[in-house]
Amino acid sequence: MTDALDAGYRRCAELTKKHGTTYYWGARLLPAGQRRDVFAVYALCRLADDIVDEPDTVQPEDTAVPRDGTPAERLAAFRAGFFDALARGTAEQPVMAAIVDSINRRGTDPECFERFFDAMAADLTETTWATWADLRDRYMEGSAAVIGEMMLPVLEPLTPDAKGPARALGNAFQLTNFLRDVAEDLDRGRVYLPQADLARHGADPALRRVTPEWRAMMAEQIARNRALYAEGQRGLAMLPPASRRCVGTALVLYSRILDRIEDADYDVFSGRLRVPDREKVALTVRALTLGVPHVDFAPRPRRASAAA
Repeated sequence: MTDALDAGYRRCAELTKKHGTTYYWGARLLPAGQRRDVFAVYALCRLADDIVDEPDTVQPEDTAVPRDGTPAERLAAFRAGFFDALARGTAEQPVMAAIVDSINRRGTDPECFERFFDAMAADLTETTWATWADLRDRYMEGSAAVIGEMMLPVLEPLTPDAKGPARALGNAFQLTNFLRDVAEDLDRGRVYLPQADLARHGADPALRRVTPEWRAMMAEQIARNRALYAEGQRGLAMLPPASRRCVGTALVLYSRILDRIEDADYDVFSGRLRVPDREKVALTVRALTLGVPHVDFAPRPRRASAAA
């Protein structure tokens, strides 16, 4: 490996550790070669997402895209640069070189990245989604389900049947983000909760407060989310041991955010709900020694609200 390529992989790891701690700790359970490929996939997705949501934070040396230009122009340039590098099999810029090296070695279908960039572009024009089917099939297909497909070649599944659970887990992770990050998304002028579900319950996130209607709507979304985690958990048996520990750890840690939301009486407006780092470390150590615990994602009884 050249010094530039090694530097690119190190930078991918830094981006993952800074922005995706659950992915980072899960990946620590993989052999070094697989671990760096997880970091490469995460870095690509993170950089594209940040160009859309936080363009001022994206470093030109990470994307080879200048700071000037609109987010749409910068995303288009990043997309074009990525596919050009993928076709050439290399790039002058270290992070892109590492990403392309990983994807080509793993044989990931380039079509996955077409769906991914299409979804990122949609974020620049779409602010709401009418129904769950609309959100899932038009947006999350390229922003979440496809991430599961991108990761599969890295995880070296034992059977092609792992694709369905991997896609479900990608959707589960992103739906958890949507439920946790309602306030942040409102600040960006977006609502990722299905409009039909909000209307049916009479819930209005713009109020930024917990009401009986908000609780009922969130409880329904969390039940949907846990069903996706249950489908993703079904795929763990289809992975080799190291990959099973990696994915299982990420699954358990991310799903615990739903517990935090319930414990906060569905208040996702007062601050960002997180799983503490000590809990992430503890589960990682447990996965290495005892294996990842099986989680029962059956629907829970409704919790009594703090206002009751």
